Amino acid sequence: MTTAFFGDTAVLTGRSLKHITRSLDTIITTAIMPIAMMLLFVYVLGGAIQTGSTQGSYIDYMLPGILLITIASGIAYTALRLFTDLQSGIFERFQSMPISRSASLWAHVLTSLVANAIALAVVVGVALIMGFRTGASVGAWLAVAGILLLVTLALTWIAVIAGLAAKTPDGAGAFSYPLIFLPFISSAFVPTASMPGPVRWFAEYQPMTPIVNTIRDLFAGTPVSGDIWIALAWCLGILVAAYLAAMTVYRRRLG
Repeated sequence: MTTAFFGDTAVLTGRSLKHITRSLDTIITTAIMPIAMMLLFVYVLGGAIQTGSTQGSYIDYMLPGILLITIASGIAYTALRLFTDLQSGIFERFQSMPISRSASLWAHVLTSLVANAIALAVVVGVALIMGFRTGASVGAWLAVAGILLLVTLALTWIAVIAGLAAKTPDGAGAFSYPLIFLPFISSAFVPTASMPGPVRWFAEYQPMTPIVNTIRDLFAGTPVSGDIWIALAWCLGILVAAYLAAMTVYRRRLG
């Protein structure tokens, strides 16, 4: 059964990746908005924003938040692709075949990981051209990659729920808007200490802030604070809850 699951998932992931390679515009679109934000904040607003950070230039400060926005933008396409497959009847065809029931969902999830990794690499490449510099070691880079992978995995399962529950294509992607907006109310662009009381409280205790702080410390090559454990707890908690919810919705949707 386990061998069948991995084999089925690999085949269906290959099918989904072919769709990605035929429409690279989705990856380009995913990267365009975060890149536009970097240009706006660095070259237009950056000079007026005081972060009090000693960790390099403003692009060094803001890049972790931009990477999270990139992921939030990218997973919207996962929900849309899943919704499209459901509407086409392909899932019903899979149900009639000797295929592991969850393999089709995992195929979309793994495709999301690949597509978002490419978009993240593009954004980091542009950031380097714009002046981003890091003192991170190879181990720190691997840690950043691991955290971003975990964030993508957790948020992708939220996208799966949206794709399964949506009634329209617009509805499938609309769930991502709050996730895109969330980094703006965090430590991604300005220190939380500069925010008014209630907003500051929300910013300090929502999941994006410890994730941003951890990635920022890793990029700067400085000792990582206890935020890393809070970030991992948020990511794992969201991942488990979203996975269980997605599988419940999937079973109800397809019986």
